[in-house]
Amino acid sequence: RRREAASLGEAILMSAPIHELETVRDWLRWSVTRFTEATLAFGHGTTNAWDEAAYLVLHALSLPLDRLELFLDARLTQHERAKLGELLARRIDARVPAAYLTREAWLGEFRFYVDERVIIPRSFIAELLPDGLAPWIPHPSAIGTALDLCTGSGCLAILLAHAYPEADVDAVDLSSDALAVAQRNVADYGLAGRINLIRSDLYANLVEKSYDLVISNPPYVTDRSMDALPAEYRHEPAMALAGGDDGLDAVRGIVKDAPRFLNPGGLLIVEVGHGRAAVESAYPRMPFVWLETEGHDDAVFAIPREDIVAGR
Repeated sequence: RRREAASLGEAILMSAPIHELETVRDWLRWSVTRFTEATLAFGHGTTNAWDEAAYLVLHALSLPLDRLELFLDARLTQHERAKLGELLARRIDARVPAAYLTREAWLGEFRFYVDERVIIPRSFIAELLPDGLAPWIPHPSAIGTALDLCTGSGCLAILLAHAYPEADVDAVDLSSDALAVAQRNVADYGLAGRINLIRSDLYANLVEKSYDLVISNPPYVTDRSMDALPAEYRHEPAMALAGGDDGLDAVRGIVKDAPRFLNPGGLLIVEVGHGRAAVESAYPRMPFVWLETEGHDDAVFAIPREDIVAGR
């Protein structure tokens, strides 16, 4: 793979007027053009060609991500050009998501290690912790136990531990590979004493457990949408994306058994992408509250334990 990437890097350098690409500004402009011409798909941390090009150029050159203006006119060495050319070739020609190229992803100010064993962190729930849950959770000390189902890289479990500093957090995933990545992230944040990683198919291996808060960003991509995914998304583990015919395969299991694992007054938070209509059709008697996130009001629902029981 490295040899293939190196040859791609050489090819991309040979195809470019390399003598004209001298500065960070030159490479940034050229990258945006190539990304646009290649009609790359974004959504793994950036939303457009400019932001992704700036991120990859700065990362490849080991420059601060918030100091672009200072380095725009800096000239690249031949070694730096080769390294950057290889990185950009993998992004353009192999359609590898930027996060897998750099081995990092961000949720707000939190950085996480990622590789192809896990879905790249992106979650509307991250926007809601902790202030967005204030109507149901008046104070962080109210959460003594919390559960993150389908934890993947462990990102939301780590955010839970920071948002609710008195909580013990269980983080569950069916994939042993994902849990290995989560273990690395938990260790990086020094949270091994508070976050317990468990291999389980949803609640299956949780014995005599109960929680004040359960959150989940489960697989919810419908079969039809899976078939239409851009190439970038096909680098991610399919089991972390595929949610069945209507996208609710995992969601049904989460909702069904939630009352057994929620304490009285406990709260369930689930992300479903754009699945609001499907959820409300599947559970017409449940009074879901749809939480507002940036640009969306159909991606995350909240429901107390007692309303799940009453809505059955």
